[in-house]
Amino acid sequence: MQIETTWWISAVEAPIVAALFYMLHGLRRDLQDRIERSDQRESDVVTRTRDELAKFKLEVARAYVPLSLIRDVDQRLSQHLLRIEGKLEGLRRGDQPQRSYGRRAEDQP
Repeated sequence: MQIETTWWISAVEAPIVAALFYMLHGLRRDLQDRIERSDQRESDVVTRTRDELAKFKLEVARAYVPLSLIRDVDQRLSQHLLRIEGKLEGLRRGDQPQRSYGRRAEDQP
C-alpha cells in the first residue's frame, strides 16, 4: 500500500496553512491592541500636559502680576462702570446723552 506524494503534501500543507492564518490573525489582533493602548497613553499624556500647563499659567499669574497693576485695573474698571451707571441714570431721568467720542467727561475742557 503506497500513499501518493500529493496526498502527503496535502495532508501536511493544510494544517500548516491553517496555523499560518491563525498566527497572522493573532499578530493582527496584537498589533491592533498595541495601537489602541498607545493611543490611550498619548491621550492621557496630552490631558496631563494640559492640566500641568493650566496650573503653570495660574502660578505665573499669581507670582508675576504685580499687585499694583491689579489694583490699577480694578480702579479703572470701577470708574468706567460708575460712568456707565451715571449715563444710564441720566437716560432714566430723561436727560439727553452727551457724546464724548472716546474722551472722558473729566478730560474735556
